[in-house]
Amino acid sequence: MSNTDLIIEERSRDIGDFLVGRLIPFRKKRMVGPFIFIDHMGPTALGPEKYMDVDQHPHIGLSTLTYLMDGQLQHADGIGTDQTILPGSVNWMVAGKGVTHTERTPQALRDAGAQFTMHGYQIWVALPKELEDIESEFHHIDADALPTWTDQDAKFTLVAGKGYGKESPVPVHSDLFMIDISTTADYHFSAAGNLSGEIGITIVSGSVTACGDVIQAGNMLVSKTNDLCDITIAADSHVLIFGGEPFPEERHIYWNFVSHSQEKIEAAKQAWKEKTFPMMDNDDSYVPLPE
Repeated sequence: MSNTDLIIEERSRDIGDFLVGRLIPFRKKRMVGPFIFIDHMGPTALGPEKYMDVDQHPHIGLSTLTYLMDGQLQHADGIGTDQTILPGSVNWMVAGKGVTHTERTPQALRDAGAQFTMHGYQIWVALPKELEDIESEFHHIDADALPTWTDQDAKFTLVAGKGYGKESPVPVHSDLFMIDISTTADYHFSAAGNLSGEIGITIVSGSVTACGDVIQAGNMLVSKTNDLCDITIAADSHVLIFGGEPFPEERHIYWNFVSHSQEKIEAAKQAWKEKTFPMMDNDDSYVPLPE
């Protein structure tokens, strides 16, 4: 998904053990582990005559992770993929040295002519420096292939990476984790001994209590201490826990391009403007480079 409309919120604040802001990147925290961008899609009502259509746009130096709560998306890309994603499953596209893709409402939903809810997250995970130029790949993992378990009144799904002695089948390229947690009663969450690296918490619905502060849906918390994170997730809440080991090098980000090298980003910008970037064979749409 293109982040042409990305607005970096300046309302991040410090509540003790955590930083609080509106997703990433925000002013006080540009990355959490290898996670460099999180875009919240919806929830919004689509159809008839109002659909999601993200035209062909490029990526380098990252992997995209698409994860839906409601609705459907049709992913197509320059390496020949044509894949519908449903709620709970994962689309994982490795951009590497360069790939283009589109994301649209599937034709079956358009043909049905009914209104539906679209809700999910588009997440970018930076690639390690030595893997930024690998060949592009795409992987789809069905919801029932992801590890799930319960602890007291909380249901866990390991969306990607490693945690709690389990490993997701999503083929990641660095030490990371992304966990979906939903609760039916107040639940004390502790990362100690279960997760390794920097830790972020995105509140999808409900609320979280941290350091005596109640943080509502739509916000993200970032723990100041690696590997340690103690919060209370309120009853009937839904959160995403994500993070991992940070890279030693800074990452540059411009539009849909991520790299440790500003020169690589400049080269990608020029290639996209000149339309020498690898393009899709069956789609002539084009999102211009923002100036």
